[in-house]
Amino acid sequence: MEKISNSKVVVGALAIRNKDTATAAAGAATLSKQAGTVTTESLTTAAGAEYALTLTNTFVAAASVVLASVQNGDNTTAGAYVTSVTPAAGSVVIKVKNGHASAALNGTLKIAFFVIP
Repeated sequence: MEKISNSKVVVGALAIRNKDTATAAAGAATLSKQAGTVTTESLTTAAGAEYALTLTNTFVAAASVVLASVQNGDNTTAGAYVTSVTPAAGSVVIKVKNGHASAALNGTLKIAFFVIP
């Protein structure tokens, strides 16, 4: 069994060594890795509204499958979830909805992704 370090993720028998982190500004980030986590800028997305992250990534092709998930960074409003992931040549748009009934988001989110070429 391989030891897991900060530079790779082990998924079943698949070891991903090409991952990193980035921070978004104005809904955009650049991270050319097969897997990673993007911390959004501080968000105030209204209840029921969506935030779109455009991730520039040379690993992504239009036919790629990109898996994405979201969790709170320092945001304390519950209910954010991924609604769509749209890959294109060299980028992917990941949309996250604030699913809370009445409260706006109030901080950062962490959006994790994995690219299957």
